[in-house]
Amino acid sequence: MTPIDASTARPWTVRPAPPVPDALDHPDVWAYAGLTEVSRRATAAVWGWTDTWAPLAVRLPMLRPSPYGETAVWVAVEGDGRSADDVVGYASVHLPLTANETTAVHGVVVDPRHEGRGIGAALLARVHEHAAAHGRTVLQAFSPHAPEPPAGPDALEPPTGSGRVPRHDRAVRLAHRHGYALEQVARASVLELPGDTARLARLRDEARARAGAEYRTHTWLDDLPAGRLDDLAVLWTRMSTDTPHGAVEQAEDPWDAVRVREHLDRLRASHQHVLMTVAEHVASGRLVAFSWLQVPTAPVPFAFQEDTLVLREHRGHALGMLVKTVNLDAFTAMRPDALRIHTWNAQENAHMLAINVAMGFRPSGVSAVWQRTAPA
Repeated sequence: MTPIDASTARPWTVRPAPPVPDALDHPDVWAYAGLTEVSRRATAAVWGWTDTWAPLAVRLPMLRPSPYGETAVWVAVEGDGRSADDVVGYASVHLPLTANETTAVHGVVVDPRHEGRGIGAALLARVHEHAAAHGRTVLQAFSPHAPEPPAGPDALEPPTGSGRVPRHDRAVRLAHRHGYALEQVARASVLELPGDTARLARLRDEARARAGAEYRTHTWLDDLPAGRLDDLAVLWTRMSTDTPHGAVEQAEDPWDAVRVREHLDRLRASHQHVLMTVAEHVASGRLVAFSWLQVPTAPVPFAFQEDTLVLREHRGHALGMLVKTVNLDAFTAMRPDALRIHTWNAQENAHMLAINVAMGFRPSGVSAVWQRTAPA
């Protein structure tokens, strides 16, 4: 991607984005259409593909406020900044409202053609101002990198000792300049479909045999049974406490049935299916494990493996492998022409990574998790 000639580039400014429009034809949608295109270019520059890029119809519903969090957005624009083409970068900062109330989670993205003009630093300054104004003293951010660099002086490792990011990458240098520490690295992985179908069937059958008659699985698409939402809320709550977070500050984030419904409604509004397999403990009737895929409603050739969790007290019965392989079977039946599934896991999460590797997932890159603690 050819950089813009700085000598001929138009001056730029940073301004708050308008409130999130309620329709794609709203006059204020220009800012979001512009940042969506910036995101597409930045995604392609890192990965060489745009599977993880969210089109405008997907992005807008996810930015709308909810009882559990609100997101503020700024755009860097050239000239008068009245059209999508004028947007050259953006920042978003999400403030949790029901837990982790001292935390702000943000992202800064600059059009790769406009890097090196100070846009990222200016957007980050707005993020810091917003966080301080709302009493948020723990700032967290993510940066994608592909491929993962080899060990050596050009690689940076987190305190967990697992995973690496390129020390001299532009995003890494920006984070360091502004006081962020690398606290964790997540591995991005992809499963090329159909995969080794015989091996996957064997893994599923072996997991089912280990689980035995003590557990049974259920698979649902979108409409999760109302009587199961409380159990699912427990599983989603435990995602905040039972998965590795490195040195990233993360307090318990409680879910209830109402929040589960809100989450599903938001995904539906964003044109995403939820395909979920759960494991039920037969004796108690409680759900003790789950795994779900986020599947775009559009006929694209990919999907995203989202949360997988087995409650600590039910580990050791191959339930993680069971719910993932059963859910994969349901997905391939639902989308027989799909080509790949993407997922992310903390690099120190050896158990879940071992399940993924056994299923055929291969590393595709990493995501750096940054944290800065500011004065109160």
